[in-house]
This record gives sequence, C-alpha cells and structure tokens, in this order.
Amino acid sequence: MKVACVQMDVLHCRKQENLEKALYMALEAVRKGAEIIVFPEVFSTGFCYENFDHLAENLPSPTLENLACFSEANDCVLIGSVIQKETEEKQKNTEEKQKEAEKKKNDAEEKQREPEKKKNDTQKNNLAKNKNSFEEKANSFAGKEKEMLESKNDLNSELYNSSLYYNLGFCFDSGSLAGTYRKTHPFKNENQYFSRGSSLEPITLKKRNLKIGFEICYELRFPEVARKLVLAGSDLLVTAAAFPNPRSEHWKTLARARAIENQIPHIACNRIGAAPDCSYFGNSMIIDAWGEIKADAGNRECVIVYDLDLSGKDEIRKMIPVFEDRRTELYSNS
Repeated sequence: MKVACVQMDVLHCRKQENLEKALYMALEAVRKGAEIIVFPEVFSTGFCYENFDHLAENLPSPTLENLACFSEANDCVLIGSVIQKETEEKQKNTEEKQKEAEKKKNDAEEKQREPEKKKNDTQKNNLAKNKNSFEEKANSFAGKEKEMLESKNDLNSELYNSSLYYNLGFCFDSGSLAGTYRKTHPFKNENQYFSRGSSLEPITLKKRNLKIGFEICYELRFPEVARKLVLAGSDLLVTAAAFPNPRSEHWKTLARARAIENQIPHIACNRIGAAPDCSYFGNSMIIDAWGEIKADAGNRECVIVYDLDLSGKDEIRKMIPVFEDRRTELYSNS
C-alpha cells in the first residue's frame, strides 16, 4: 500500500492558508498513488495560543468537512491533528454518559452481590443489631458528604462556564470519519492549554481491513503507547508531530525504535519552518517493520511517498518472536 507524509511549513495562526496548502500537497500525494496521507501535528494552525479560542474547531467544523470531502473525492485516508474546542453542552453530555455507565456498573456489581447476601443471614442479623451505631456514623458521614458534593458542584459550575481544549487526532477514510484520538500526553507548556485524552485504541479502517495505531508527537518518547496500540492489533503505526530543534537525532532514533521493537511499519510525519518560540527540522520518515528508513523528507517542504509492504511484519515476527517471548508476569508493576 502506498503511503505518504505531507511535510509542510505550518504558517503560525493562518488556518485557511495552511488548509489550502495541505490539501494541495495531499493532491500531489494522491497523484503519486498514495492511499494513506499523514499531516503534521496541528497542521492547520500551529500552536497558536494567542488566538486559541478563535481558531479551535467546534465539531463538526468547516476544516474537518473540507478534509472529509477531499478524502471522499480521492478515495483516500487522511490523518492528522487539529485543536478541538469542547463546548459546555458536550461536556455535560459526556459527564452524563459517564454517570450512566458508572450507575450501570454499580447496579451490576450490586446484582452480583445479591446471592452472597442471601447466604449471609447471620451477618445480616449482626448488622441489624448494630444499626443504631451505624446510623450515627452514617449521619456524621452524610454531613461531610454534603459538603463534598457542594464543593464538587461549585467546581462543575466553573467547568461548565468554560470550555475544554484537546489536541484532536482525526482519521478520514474515503470521506467517513473512521475515528478520532485525543492526545494523552501533552508536552510541558501544552498542559496549560490542552486537556488530556483518556483512551489509547487503534482506529479501524473497515473498508481497507486495517487498524491504525495513532500517536501524537511527544508520545513517541513513551514506548508504552506504541506497544499498547500494537498489542491491540494495529497494522501500522502513525505519528503526527511538531518535533522541534535541536532534537532531530532523538526524533530519528525514537521513530525507528518504535518500528523495530514493535515490528511494525511506521509513518512519522513532522513539520518544518518556525514558530515564535522554536524552529522545526522536518526529517519525516516512512519506516518499514524491520526498522529501515524507506523515505526521508530531509529539511524541505515536500511530500514523500513509499509503497509499504504491510504484511511484511508477520514474517519478521516469525523470524524474531518478540511478542511470543514476552514475560508479561514480570512487567505488571512497570
């Protein structure tokens, strides 16, 4: 399968220009036969903190709609990340769903305990004898619980009066949104602006019978992220990044390491150019499951394309059976 990386100079805070450039470069990749095309991290805006709220995407957004249309028109997969704004209403809906799931879990646990309770008649009698003592303690706890609940409500009120922001990874497959991923490991200053995602799962491309393990930039430094995605069945690892100078050697080493240790092809897509506080070196790479660099973008704005053998990982895993030889009982506390 031919895959591509769009290594572009992301113009700071200039969303429309960046989007037009990204799609123009993606069209070049399509003309070269690419089925999967990867953009750098927050490719449409860069880390535009000074205009954060205005440039963030409220889903559904015109930016993502443009990407979906391109993906459908060219029967391709588009992967990258944008800044997402989570509205108050959606925050409430998410919290309600979480509460509902927690209630179902508690109800199920309570149901499981019912047979045990019926068998423990003696214990029930003892509890009945101590009821008065228990109620006194319960009343005392209820007072404290009320204070805690009021405090929590105050906190929730403050939350609902503001919005949450995420570094949102997206994956469009022939016009359909195959999945999203919220960056789980923001880097340093990013934590002041972005909330953390809470899930690490591959994105399934049903039409192509393929699973994408998607990580964003700093997460390249956490081998656990890629390993979890691979153990969950990923066929291809993708990293969308804005990896700055002077850490080019770290980038090259880590990108190859994630491919080698997981015996999986890896598209590592970085940006070039400059932001107000740093500059970027590029070196986007397409790496096979053996860890060999098949295409390297260097330090220029360009598109790289390579025909990856996605089935090659199976032969490599037979040759060097890393996954069969894992001693999981020794890793549980790591």
